[in-house]
Amino acid sequence: MKGFIQASGRFASSWTGTIIIVLFLIFFVAQSFVIPSGSMKRTQLIGDFLFAKKFSYGIPTPHLPWLEIPLLPDFNGNGHLIEGPRPQREDIVIFRYPKNHKIHYVKRCVAVGGDEILYANEKLLIHFHEGEAYMKANYPADKLVSLRSKLWVENPYMSKYPGIQYAPEGENIFESLLKYYAYNKEIDMVPVYVDGLDTPTYEITGKGVNALYAKVDEDHFYMIGDNRDNSNDSRFWGAVPYKLIVGKPWLNYMSLEHRSYESVLHGDEYGSGKDNARLKRLCGEIAIDSKACEELWNKQRFTVRWGRVGRRIETIQTEQPIE
Repeated sequence: MKGFIQASGRFASSWTGTIIIVLFLIFFVAQSFVIPSGSMKRTQLIGDFLFAKKFSYGIPTPHLPWLEIPLLPDFNGNGHLIEGPRPQREDIVIFRYPKNHKIHYVKRCVAVGGDEILYANEKLLIHFHEGEAYMKANYPADKLVSLRSKLWVENPYMSKYPGIQYAPEGENIFESLLKYYAYNKEIDMVPVYVDGLDTPTYEITGKGVNALYAKVDEDHFYMIGDNRDNSNDSRFWGAVPYKLIVGKPWLNYMSLEHRSYESVLHGDEYGSGKDNARLKRLCGEIAIDSKACEELWNKQRFTVRWGRVGRRIETIQTEQPIE
């Protein structure tokens, strides 16, 4: 036994052993990710570095890091070597982007297979497939709305997770979705008119529309960013199948404000990353598009957000956001 322990120690201290152990941890235990966009802002910020648990929803088929090339066939046809529990509503989940499996996304699961969704301006309404008795037992009466002869829960997660917000940095995303649909671009939701829904009505192809509707397929998960007006998510490209689920964020091990002034003021070519609200908090009465505001931003750029370092995601998401 002593000889085995000594041999194991020598192997672990060798370059080969170190590489094998690190790859084993990345493939099956935990992997490091960095938040690249503002779709989960204020819950997760651009520049948050986190560890994700790879075993939360089973063991996904291992991929070569950075190149994202699968190292083994998908033996079970579900993207996992060992099948596990499915994401639950409210979970923050890391998954592969359905349109490009080499890219990882981080969003909150808002609905699961069988659930129905109505999305309108600043309203996310969900009819849970468990039925009305379940909704009445789990949500207060002031969140329940009767529409289309069904009971729906309005914005079911906002009171629990303070980071969820409706704060458009540009065009209202509901209007953007309607424009996509009008221009024959694919979105996952169907424009509808819902009697009794207190939201603005728009005209699309000669018909009145005040909401978008979707029903989630079995073993699929509807992922929406907490920054709901500035998120590329399931509303555009559909629910995420189990085979693309990777893991669950666990711990912020670093949080660094590294964005340039230009990226915060204007975003990229698509407007992604724009964060004028952050500039307004920093610059106060000073115009955010001024040289003085730029100088203030540059003075605090590359600072560590110490209040977010070493914090578990499950804890930080229920507190007032630390930005």
